[in-house]
Amino acid sequence: MDNQQRNRLKRRRRRKRQQGIILLILLVSVLVIAGLLIFQHWRKAKKDPKYIPQQTQMAQTEGQVPETETQLPQAWSFEARETGNTKGFPKSVVSEHGILIDVDSGEILAQKGARERISPASMTKILTVLVAAEHITTEQLTDKVTITKDITDYSYSNGCSNTGYEVDEQVTVEDLFYGTILPSGADSAVALAVYVAGSHEAFVELMNEKLEELGLSESTHFTNCVGLYDEDHYSTVYDMAVILKAATDIEWCRQVLSAHTYTTSSTKQHPEGLTVSNWFLRRIEDKDTHGEVLCAKTGFVAQSGSCAASLANDEEGEEYLCVTAGSTSSWRCIYDQVDIYDRYLPDENVPEDEDETDNMDEEILETGE
Repeated sequence: MDNQQRNRLKRRRRRKRQQGIILLILLVSVLVIAGLLIFQHWRKAKKDPKYIPQQTQMAQTEGQVPETETQLPQAWSFEARETGNTKGFPKSVVSEHGILIDVDSGEILAQKGARERISPASMTKILTVLVAAEHITTEQLTDKVTITKDITDYSYSNGCSNTGYEVDEQVTVEDLFYGTILPSGADSAVALAVYVAGSHEAFVELMNEKLEELGLSESTHFTNCVGLYDEDHYSTVYDMAVILKAATDIEWCRQVLSAHTYTTSSTKQHPEGLTVSNWFLRRIEDKDTHGEVLCAKTGFVAQSGSCAASLANDEEGEEYLCVTAGSTSSWRCIYDQVDIYDRYLPDENVPEDEDETDNMDEEILETGE
């Protein structure tokens, strides 16, 4: 073999080594990138082990824990508008603020100070269950959560309504959802917030992020998940109607908000569970609203009076949102909403012409014309 042949052989070997090095570099680069992606996902999961994509919606299974998950629309939106036919409230309604919305048309049928600032009290908890539902999986509803002394101390020291759990009692996440709404339990709400976000404060941040997503951040802001009065904790009855609409668009939240009674799971402290009730739904169910009140959440602090947000349907199945605030008692709040539904929901038993005449007579009485 002469020198020329030896040189060609060396060059071929050198090219092969270079090609091998290039392939090795490419392979290492791919592995490094994949490793970084896996590490980022692991670090986020470690920071929030309950993290799932925010738009997860839990589907309802009648009488059981939901079993399926679907995705909410990426750009959920709802906006109601006043029209030339928007009315005031009957004189029988003592609530200082209120709104009635036809869900299908998006028309505000009647309103009274609908966009004025109010303290939403425990209506706040509608957003609490909405945010919680969007941040856990269906399987987590059976997870056990320990009721800590910090949770009970927060609830009792602030004079809140309670579900009735005891310190160190282990209850399911499902129990926390129902306990937050039916008895308006602050112990359930705070435990749910801590479970989802790691702390009450972190959960409130998620609530305000959700308000921004709903387009309500300029007129609504929350400082806690239970509805305690705070100058920086405020909303409007219009905004609360939009929040209720968003919550009832999630079937799991609708299931919780529509329950009349619920018995919590058996625990060491309560072997037979705790039976809790949504008293608004139970008290209004036999009243004439020209339909059925499907979902509701009440609230009360001294600064808001008695208030409530409800979803009802008429005899044709059309849905309506009603929110009132500033009533004089829990019963008067119920009758305020009964009077609003009775006045504006269609009544199949009254001829259309007669109904319009009655309304005109009432409006004349109200205006003095």
